[in-house]
Amino acid sequence: MTDKNATKRQIEVLEFIYDSVKKNGFAPTLGELNEEFGFKSNQAIIDHLAALEKKGLIKKEERSARSLQITGMGFKTIEKPVIIPSLGISFASSFAQAEAIVGEWKEISNDVSQLSDEVFIIKIKGDSMLNAGISDGDNLLIKKEKEFKSGDIVLARNGDDTTVKRFISQDAPPYLFLKPENPKYKIIYFTEEITLIGKIIGKFISGQVQQLVQGRFL
Repeated sequence: MTDKNATKRQIEVLEFIYDSVKKNGFAPTLGELNEEFGFKSNQAIIDHLAALEKKGLIKKEERSARSLQITGMGFKTIEKPVIIPSLGISFASSFAQAEAIVGEWKEISNDVSQLSDEVFIIKIKGDSMLNAGISDGDNLLIKKEKEFKSGDIVLARNGDDTTVKRFISQDAPPYLFLKPENPKYKIIYFTEEITLIGKIIGKFISGQVQQLVQGRFL
């Protein structure tokens, strides 16, 4: 679905945002938008971005223009390949502080482009998920979720630390835990501090996504 009501100027602004993200890793600032298009004031720029957001062409989570994100409809409206952020390195071991990757975006194939508003990429460090087909250096595609089922491979957070493990929910103790897929590592018991951020839905390889088969990568 595209927005056929997008004006010529709105399409031009979307294309400029896209080119900036792809080239620099960041959306343009208000100043850069003003320099490119000659808006009369910062408020005029803010109003223009608000109109784009109202049409569902961009998302803006903060007040800074740097937080702009083109939506799936926005990509289709400007007929550009979908790009999603690579947010950092997470450890497939015990919980450890994630390492940020600033300004790195990757183009994804059409088979997951409809999820562009909800997905991101992390790079894996470690071997605790080796038997699930997840190796050191793999790029995993994560879909943000609020509900999870037992057996899902998840990205979990404990404070500032993250890890990738298999989520297990069962009727007997321990009721909830995170299970590694390598016998060298121990299970991680759930605490109130642990939250699940998203579910691993694929492995990102050269622009294509390898799907999970029965909870594992082959």
